[in-house]
Amino acid sequence: MNNMPLSFCRSVFTRFCAVFSITLALVSTNSYGESQTEQAKRLASQLMIIDTHIDAPFRLTRDYQDLTHAAPRGEFNLPKAKAGGLDVAFMSIYIPAKHQTEGGAKALANQLIDSVEAMVGRAPDTVALGLSVEQVRDNHKKGLVSLAMGIENGAAIEGELSNLKHFYDRGVRYVTLTHGKANLISDSSYDKNRPWGGISPFGKKVIAEMNRLGMMIDISHLSDPAALQAVELSEVPVVATHSSIRKFIPGFERNMDDQLLKALAKKGGVIQINFGSTFLDHAARSWQTKYTSHFKAYLAENQLDRFSAEAKRFTTDYRKQHPFPYSPIERVVDHIDHVKNLVGIKHVGFGSDFDGVGDTLPKGLKTVADYPALIEALLRRGYSETDIAQISSGNLLRVWQAAEDFSNKR
Repeated sequence: MNNMPLSFCRSVFTRFCAVFSITLALVSTNSYGESQTEQAKRLASQLMIIDTHIDAPFRLTRDYQDLTHAAPRGEFNLPKAKAGGLDVAFMSIYIPAKHQTEGGAKALANQLIDSVEAMVGRAPDTVALGLSVEQVRDNHKKGLVSLAMGIENGAAIEGELSNLKHFYDRGVRYVTLTHGKANLISDSSYDKNRPWGGISPFGKKVIAEMNRLGMMIDISHLSDPAALQAVELSEVPVVATHSSIRKFIPGFERNMDDQLLKALAKKGGVIQINFGSTFLDHAARSWQTKYTSHFKAYLAENQLDRFSAEAKRFTTDYRKQHPFPYSPIERVVDHIDHVKNLVGIKHVGFGSDFDGVGDTLPKGLKTVADYPALIEALLRRGYSETDIAQISSGNLLRVWQAAEDFSNKR
């Protein structure tokens, strides 16, 4: 060994240290004597975990299953929620943009709310509605999964402010102001047609009324000008319930850029990171753009509905020929890191978009049962248990409480 060159010895020592560090990280224990995997499972069972966007109700209109049991399809059901430690699941009351012209938006929203209430009625020993911060905390203590609700697309109110009170009374606690197309409230990030230049005059009244009622304002899906205006107009912090960070997908307006993120944080708001790979990685977004172009052309050429059997076969064949580039679970943590580093850990949480982003979810993060894996990824990145408690629920509860407090003082 004494005859070996010094550079070689240094190289061997460096590689040894690297291997030793990795091995130590894998087997390291905390003060409880746990591995990181065991620690993650414990935290998932102890901490309150909130997911602000799950699209199960609308999915059931096309593929009904009883989600109080271990349903074979889909990313959310109650057994999976219990297995993953999910305590508060915001059920998305999703209103497709077509109802803005065809009508029926309010009726569909009421139908989807009925389906959430029916789930609670079928499993009262497992699940309860989550209508307030106090109630979800109480449900957590009792071991119940809370089903909260948010309307995705303010078109559900059909241009009538009084309908906000109707939906608040039915249990809705946030409204995503628009979705894929501009509506009477706001311009959309997905729509080149931007009639309002941000928030409409009616939309300003909607924001004021939501503040009055104690409903959280959701800026996911909004154009940049609309989102910035909503942050400024609201008297309380706002939330982006299922968005990610634009830095990782330049030009993708549906994700939040640093200017908007700073404005959100300055007002005390929170961004809930979307888990879909097409929101996390440029490669996945590029794949999605190409697929969508081919898919729409195929539907138009053959005059097919996008939910038809022929359309599903096209998608299956396309994915075989062009494999989808799934993100690693660590990419979710990369987005959380960006928020923490730019504006602080108080402004980020989980907004999966389970049952809404299709077969695009990251490796190892496929259903609500996989929250322990995400927590373990955060632990590996150096996040403390206190940090994870903030991310998993504390930050969202703060914003929700602020909305309630403002309403109660009026």
